Amino acid sequence: MVERQLRRRGISDQRVLDAMARVPRERFVPQGSWRRAYADGALSIGEGQTISQPYIVATMAAALELRGHERVLEVGTGSGYGAAVLSRCCREVVSVERHGALAERARTTLAELGIANVAVLEGDGSRGVPERAPFDGIQVTAAARDRPPPALLAQLGSGGTLVCPVRRDQDEQLIRIRGGTVEPLTPCRFVPLVESPAPGESTPPATYH
Repeated sequence: MVERQLRRRGISDQRVLDAMARVPRERFVPQGSWRRAYADGALSIGEGQTISQPYIVATMAAALELRGHERVLEVGTGSGYGAAVLSRCCREVVSVERHGALAERARTTLAELGIANVAVLEGDGSRGVPERAPFDGIQVTAAARDRPPPALLAQLGSGGTLVCPVRRDQDEQLIRIRGGTVEPLTPCRFVPLVESPAPGESTPPATYH
């Protein structure tokens, strides 16, 4: 997987490659999907959610350009696989999942693997976790409509990086925001991000271009 799906496609961050090699992906998929755990594609994990293909997981982690000392927020824990990969690239991961069953399953799997620097919270990830902000990096694993949630950008620390899939009409792109600059990374396809409107908000905030 690392050589064929990642390194050959341009993933060069050795910290990410090492993490992808060490985290047992089969532990994060349903037992019936174990044989396909390392296949080049997404897999269903229940609750209408998926575990992204290895290349997308690696692309998002590499885009954060982590050096090991950072605190990272992940919006959309899913199976916990992405958080496990991030946990080997940074100091601390705070991951938020809307679905209680997935959150509990992810906690169990991470604990069984001895991964202790990930906190899995249940709730609305589009609001972030303001009591633990600021974050050095934010990774969103569901597609926001038109722009990343403003609450997440507000919780990004100085010099921090946000990576998020954004859907506009039928087009979906993984983008990176850092220092006010928006950079498209690669076409992608994610489940939609469920966003709750901010109190008193009747119209969407300005769209990022």
